[in-house]
Amino acid sequence: MTDKELKKLSRAELLEMLIEQTERNEELQAENDRLKEKLNDRTLVMDQAGSIAEAALRLNGVFEAAEKAANQYLESVRSMTERYAERQAFLDKMTAEEERSGVK
Repeated sequence: MTDKELKKLSRAELLEMLIEQTERNEELQAENDRLKEKLNDRTLVMDQAGSIAEAALRLNGVFEAAEKAANQYLESVRSMTERYAERQAFLDKMTAEEERSGVK
């Protein structure tokens, strides 16, 4: 609306326009507030997702360390089992030789 058209309006018409604009402004402000809240919620969700991803990566590190420790333990058990089997084979061989030679 031009200045000329505004000047032709009565005081009541101008007040009515002002009220309508104020109401529209309040509606837009309320919508803006709702959208900001939704944006904050989305940002919070994304932050939490990032935290969950970081936690998962940290847990992966923990799991990798646990797996490494378990593998070391299993290797140690295998090694001890092999040594035990070798000693048992040696003892069995010695016992067999003693029995053949008649030594007790």
